[in-house]
Amino acid sequence: MKHSINTLRFSVLLVHDKLLRNQIAYFSKFLGSFKMKKVEAIIKPFKLDDVRESLADIGITGMTVSEVKGFGRQKGHTELYRGAEYMVDFLPKVKIELVIQDELLEQALEVIVDTARTGKIGDGKIFVTDIERVIRIRTGEENEEAV
Repeated sequence: MKHSINTLRFSVLLVHDKLLRNQIAYFSKFLGSFKMKKVEAIIKPFKLDDVRESLADIGITGMTVSEVKGFGRQKGHTELYRGAEYMVDFLPKVKIELVIQDELLEQALEVIVDTARTGKIGDGKIFVTDIERVIRIRTGEENEEAV
């Protein structure tokens, strides 16, 4: 009798384990399917139209653009105004923000780098982060449907 009880306990554990694995597999389809990235590119202002057009050519049309100021290694420059020399610490830049599917990431980065590059100091930077969730405020749509 003792042997059959252990066998029964083992069978129950196997069934429970299989059910748990099936539930994990089922829900991971929904949880793991949303994979998007946020790309923030800080570039020279005169390159904005070229970058926008190049991104549109690969099917990326939605973006947010902000005029920003900043400096990195460039550390600003001096300007002459009414005979006096002034130090301009923060240089005008443009920040482009995109939320795109993982599949488009490498292509989008390549397009931005190739189009925005002048080969001179101050060409900019690109930052990539994971997006956990997106909600369209008007409709309540989420994730891929909201982008």
